Amino acid sequence: MDAKARKTKEYASNARDGFVRVRGAREHNLKNVSLDIPRNELVVFTGVSGSGKSSLAFGTLYAEAQRRYLESVSPYARRLFHQMQVPDVDVVEGLPPAVALQQQRGSPTTRSSVGSVTTLSNLLRMLYSRAGDYPRGQSLLYAESFSPNTPEGACPNCHGIGRVHQVDERSLVPDDTLTIRERAVAAWPTAWQGQNLRDILVTLGYDVDKPWRELPKKDRDWILFTEEQPTVPVYAGYTPAETRRALKKKEEPSYMGTFTGARKYVLQTYANTQSVMMKRRVAQFLSGDDCPVCKGKRLKPEALSVKFAGLDISEISRLPLKKLDDLVKPYIEQAEQDAAHPEKALVVQRIVEDLAGRLEVLLDLGLGYLTLERSTPTLSPGELQRLRLATQVRSNLFGVVYVLDEPSAGLHPADTEALLRALERLKAAGNSLFVVEHELDVVRKADWIVDVGPAAGDQGGEILYSGRLAGLANVESSQTRRFLFGDMAERTQEVREPSNWLKLRGVTRNNLDGLDADIPLGVLTCVTGVSGSGKSTLISQFLVEAVAERLGQRREADPEEGGLEEAVRTLGGEIADGLDRVKRLVVVDQKPIGRTPRSNLATYTGLLDHVRKLFAATKQARARRYDAGRFSFNVAKGRCETCEGEGYVCVELLFLPSVYAPCPTCKGARYNAKTLEIKIRDKSIADVLAMTVDAAFEFFQDDDVLSRSLDVLREVGLGYIRLGQSATELSGGEAQRVKLATELQRAQRGGTLYVLDEPTTGLHPSDVRKLHRQLQGLVDAGNTVVLVEHDMSVAANSDWIVDVGPGAGDEGGRIVASGPPKRVAASGSTTATYLAKAL
Repeated sequence: MDAKARKTKEYASNARDGFVRVRGAREHNLKNVSLDIPRNELVVFTGVSGSGKSSLAFGTLYAEAQRRYLESVSPYARRLFHQMQVPDVDVVEGLPPAVALQQQRGSPTTRSSVGSVTTLSNLLRMLYSRAGDYPRGQSLLYAESFSPNTPEGACPNCHGIGRVHQVDERSLVPDDTLTIRERAVAAWPTAWQGQNLRDILVTLGYDVDKPWRELPKKDRDWILFTEEQPTVPVYAGYTPAETRRALKKKEEPSYMGTFTGARKYVLQTYANTQSVMMKRRVAQFLSGDDCPVCKGKRLKPEALSVKFAGLDISEISRLPLKKLDDLVKPYIEQAEQDAAHPEKALVVQRIVEDLAGRLEVLLDLGLGYLTLERSTPTLSPGELQRLRLATQVRSNLFGVVYVLDEPSAGLHPADTEALLRALERLKAAGNSLFVVEHELDVVRKADWIVDVGPAAGDQGGEILYSGRLAGLANVESSQTRRFLFGDMAERTQEVREPSNWLKLRGVTRNNLDGLDADIPLGVLTCVTGVSGSGKSTLISQFLVEAVAERLGQRREADPEEGGLEEAVRTLGGEIADGLDRVKRLVVVDQKPIGRTPRSNLATYTGLLDHVRKLFAATKQARARRYDAGRFSFNVAKGRCETCEGEGYVCVELLFLPSVYAPCPTCKGARYNAKTLEIKIRDKSIADVLAMTVDAAFEFFQDDDVLSRSLDVLREVGLGYIRLGQSATELSGGEAQRVKLATELQRAQRGGTLYVLDEPTTGLHPSDVRKLHRQLQGLVDAGNTVVLVEHDMSVAANSDWIVDVGPGAGDEGGRIVASGPPKRVAASGSTTATYLAKAL
């Protein structure tokens, strides 16, 4: 028996004592760690951002549990799973089956909704199908007929979307004083394709040099709205007169061109393009309106004619979950008493009992303000994770490990208490909970703590402590210990007085109805309130859009996040005063800094441009006449030819997940051998990209430009990120801090309004403190910072708080308290209780 087999046998015999045993874990930055973790308890993995918590919980424990489960299913079925990489670990024993609930943005399709994620929509469809009130003479409909995502149910006019996209002359031709040659038809492409369409019009005999408004209406309508696509000869570079002569003489054309009307071009491009930029461009020429056939309800008339409790299925799906719960509960008792229709009564009772049970968990998790039809792209990662958590609580599984990724992200402290109750229910049902978490209220409730550190990246990956909470107090190297056991610094910043006010009046959008709010200028403001109270609607939506519009900073909707189908419009509201004090708007959100692996921290921040110039300026590079472009892995002359600058090659394995192996030619360096021969102090361009921000700061400390940029990245808590780390590997919180650091590097002139939505998401308290110092520095430089935030330590150290509430959804949308932290803490609002503790 070899050594590994003996170890496995030894650990297997020990695993029966209720522990999961990990030996030799080396995933990502983990340094060959070994530890024992109890089952059937709430285990919290803590440590600074980037320390290796997720590498242990998800990359090792969950990945190994998934691997073992998938080994038991057929190779064909394995292809249906998103398979994680096999973890780099010697032995894991005593590991039950695992379910992962990770932070992730909603599905990019608007057809995915709260109802589909929770399966509540399936229950409702069955209820309407089997127990709905049908019009006299109408035959029974199957459950599929009540779904807008099936051919049986979808409205034939809008295909189940509920909205139709329209274009009109005003949107396609915003300036009718221009001629066609001067690009009056703004919706057409700006490059060669647009010129091609104009040349075709010349061939067809249209006047492209007369102002649009002076063209006959018949001509204007044909150019914009025709479905015809004539193919005609094109004489590129000819004047209209020369084109007419060429046509008369039947000269050989430059090519044959096919015409496409402006409306057809816009609709086809929006529906079919794979390019986000193209989709975003044509979206501005479209307007979305409710479908005139189904009135936005997405279903066929026969389905909408069936009622339950006097409502059709679309109307019931638009109720907040709290009201839906109130509506369906009485039917449980009514069904028991309905002797006249025993079969229907049994169906109603069974389905409504299940509905009520699922709704109870959702309401307890503070999600009563959501509606079933709310699409997942509009949900925060925290809301989406709680929806999936509710489904697991209801499933009543036993003996499972639930691995959760920061379940308190985006939660008000009051909602965190509800979350802890849900986790307690899962544990009480006989399950184990492994939770990666920074929120101290969750950490304090843990049965067992695994603290990873001591720092991030290469300086992390060690187990500082594994045991009961009290024992962590004695671990000097733990950053978490300082915040759990009272070693907290007092406020050093004096509360600033506002220099002026942005006066928002009559704001009507989502759950805000005629709201008036005053946002102070020249200070750091926290907008607080329970999840769903209306904070983001007020700040991240209305305030941002209104300020951007007045400053001429156009902010286009992201087609990937709901598109036109989900466009929420402000129905009323204005900024009545104070805008003259704002010179610039900067929104620092959590959207990715790049959508491909070629985009990284160094390219986004502009650091790589400077580094490439340094390499091009070396004596050896100048002798070879290498320019800065040579040191880009996106340029053919510098990159590795085998992997084309990717650094890896994909190995397809038929029934197994594709394996990405380092490129055999460049060994992952991304550059060709000649480029890598150029060194700065024995480091090639690939070596520099492999450095962490901290290491690069030391290496380039004599370069003023680079050292300043790198220092800012360190100050926002990103010292552990590698310069060449792919943008797709960064979390939303990390991407947001990269954007903030990029902004902090600019020269501060004052008068800028910074808006950040939950910037502390995913941050350890020590990193929150670093971030807060940077935000205070922005205010000191004469700017205004407005945060939508749940972290009470940040709120307590702000200058002003605007508290929105009192509840969520219809029960929110009002300003319940406003003023300096101490005044709000005494206000009696839901936030006040938790703010007072932080103060």
